[in-house]
Amino acid sequence: MIDRLLHFLDASPVNFLAVKNIADELDQAGYTRIDPRLPLPQAKSGDKFYVTKNDSSIFAFHIGSQPLADAGFHAICAHCDSPTFRIKPNAEMMGDGGIVRLNTEVYGGPILSTWMDRPLTLAGRVIVKGDSPMQPKTLLMHIKRPLMQISNLAIHFNRAVNDGVKLSRQKDMLPIIGYVNDMLEKDSVIVTLISDELGVERGDILDFDLYLADTTPACTFGLHNEFISSGRLDDLSMCFAGLEAMLAAPVTPATKVLAIFDNEETGSQTKQGAASPFLASMLRRIALAQGGNEESYWQAVERAFMISADNAHAWHPNYSEKYDPTNHPLLGGGPVIKFNAAQKYASDAASAAVFASLCSKAGVPCQRFVNHSDVAGGSTLGNILASSIPLRGVDMGNAILAMHSCRETGSVNDHVYCVKVFTEFFSQTV
Repeated sequence: MIDRLLHFLDASPVNFLAVKNIADELDQAGYTRIDPRLPLPQAKSGDKFYVTKNDSSIFAFHIGSQPLADAGFHAICAHCDSPTFRIKPNAEMMGDGGIVRLNTEVYGGPILSTWMDRPLTLAGRVIVKGDSPMQPKTLLMHIKRPLMQISNLAIHFNRAVNDGVKLSRQKDMLPIIGYVNDMLEKDSVIVTLISDELGVERGDILDFDLYLADTTPACTFGLHNEFISSGRLDDLSMCFAGLEAMLAAPVTPATKVLAIFDNEETGSQTKQGAASPFLASMLRRIALAQGGNEESYWQAVERAFMISADNAHAWHPNYSEKYDPTNHPLLGGGPVIKFNAAQKYASDAASAAVFASLCSKAGVPCQRFVNHSDVAGGSTLGNILASSIPLRGVDMGNAILAMHSCRETGSVNDHVYCVKVFTEFFSQTV
């Protein structure tokens, strides 16, 4: 199981590739990809299908043995984007001696310093000419070799570097990609890379969404290989746990839903984010495809339960003062239910009780997380989704260290626990 997770993390440096890899797994498991521009076929018990949005979010459905109105749906929601750096248009920046840097824009909230002095590459999607201006083609790209690096300033020029340095997103976070002596080549470094990597004509390249990615493989470490070290554990580890559970669960009365959203790190306010009506519209269409109506959908919502799966903060032994004194989850201590009095999480006592009971039935330990009252916390997609679909639900995740670092740390046992409880959730018959 852990080897599969590590492989998925290495193969999914950006959201587009994560969605492609999830789709490949669903294809192999007998799920049918549908086109949301066309009418849904009749939805009957056992049907399995999925749909994508913007190439960067994916929604899978396993139709239950009872109509949505009678049994509702069980949904696991996660997000496939992670903090990184986006390549700007006209990105090439020439320096002395022909050294070229790439102009970047920060995506989300990364720990900037963790991206420095490590081999990086490019991954994302490229848009090329299609049959008409309204229908361009999308190609995915992942250059699987070290290509560039963001280098620190030597300590000799910055003696206070170990006392804390404020990094400029525009000045300090520009990766060096190589030497270019030909000015024409300088103006088209990215286009040349794309053309060579994908085998397309330079003139056919219309635009791109490309991001920096760490090239160091995901791995386990520790005395007993008990820890996981990788970029993008937040939130690809939850995406993959949800996928594993989805593929393992049998047909049950409730319809099962795996919803992997994009853009959680920037607020979810996109057509492929949790604030979009896309998931709600798909569930309405399923209710209609089962012979129901609008009322059937709202009945299904009232019978539904959502697990919003996004990683939690593990207790860091070097910084105990940053954590709540009685609610600080540990690596390896099991899935974490997240609470917030300001309603930044969807969890309440009733929904937390449901999830804790699922953990108990699955033989899995369960922990709680609440922010230290003097330390502001983040939010996630659970409450955003619940504001548009009034779902009963819980916010949870596995505990990790160094959230939003270029390389985060998780627990092997926690991943196994999470897959077990997700599978238990999807297997429920009432």
